[in-house]
Amino acid sequence: MEAHNGLSARIVEEAGFAAIWASGLSISSSLGVRDCNEASWTQVLDVVEFMRDATRLPILLDGDSGFGNFNNVRRLVRKLEQRGIDGVSIEDQVFPKRNSLSEGRKTLVEPLEFTGKIKAAKDTQSRPDFCVIARLEGFIAGAGLGQVLRRAHLYADAGADALLVHSKRTDADEVLAFAAEWDRPTPLIVVPTTFSGTPAEILAGAGFRALVWANHNLRSSIAAMQAVCRQVFEEQSVTGIAGKIAPLQEVFRLQDAGELSEAERRYLPGNTAGNPEGTTDAVEKAAAPLSRPARKPGLAPLRAE
Repeated sequence: MEAHNGLSARIVEEAGFAAIWASGLSISSSLGVRDCNEASWTQVLDVVEFMRDATRLPILLDGDSGFGNFNNVRRLVRKLEQRGIDGVSIEDQVFPKRNSLSEGRKTLVEPLEFTGKIKAAKDTQSRPDFCVIARLEGFIAGAGLGQVLRRAHLYADAGADALLVHSKRTDADEVLAFAAEWDRPTPLIVVPTTFSGTPAEILAGAGFRALVWANHNLRSSIAAMQAVCRQVFEEQSVTGIAGKIAPLQEVFRLQDAGELSEAERRYLPGNTAGNPEGTTDAVEKAAAPLSRPARKPGLAPLRAE
């Protein structure tokens, strides 16, 4: 299920999903920019770091076309691993990419250039369970089944851990035709945004190992915020929306405010949990290290490497 910040990541986990799709469309939209690499990769990295802190679920980043060439992909993988992200999906559009379902022409990168990105990502990763997903945009760009399959074989040979097959048709015919012809052990993933009427059981039966609900938390929040804003503006009151919004206590619960209260009891001075001696002497003892002589000139402070 899609998430685009720490709050939505926690909600996805509580709903019972197995993993999180950190959607490029949703993250960029939540930042108020278009889904064509207007948000920098470091800004996206900041968002997924908050998501990592908010949930224990595996997080797969929608990494667009890798934010550049193979060298950008290598740095992206290193930084994602440092932040505990579990995988990245890279699509074979040129950089800067265009949202797959938006208007306008989509241009594919040369196949061998893209296989270089996949190889670079796999060679760079240090965690054996980090996943590199190759996202096939051929159907989006108007390519035929044969061309998409040829690219898929190259990407699998390059070491992709899975293939995400994308389509913007309102039926699942293209992705089902691909699955029927796929003869490799490399797992298949599908994003049924435009053909949402196709039951998940049909897609699973065709061989798809994972389904991504790619932007629905973002879209539901937009609809809810628009409705609330209109009603409050028209009524000049929040009384009428009381039954439509989450109570503040639910906000505090999702923020894990209770953990902070417990930590305050444990660590702040002036309470029996954090200050067992219960006197100002304990405070003075705790502050004693601050009165040590200043560090001699020329000694560098210790740093965590």
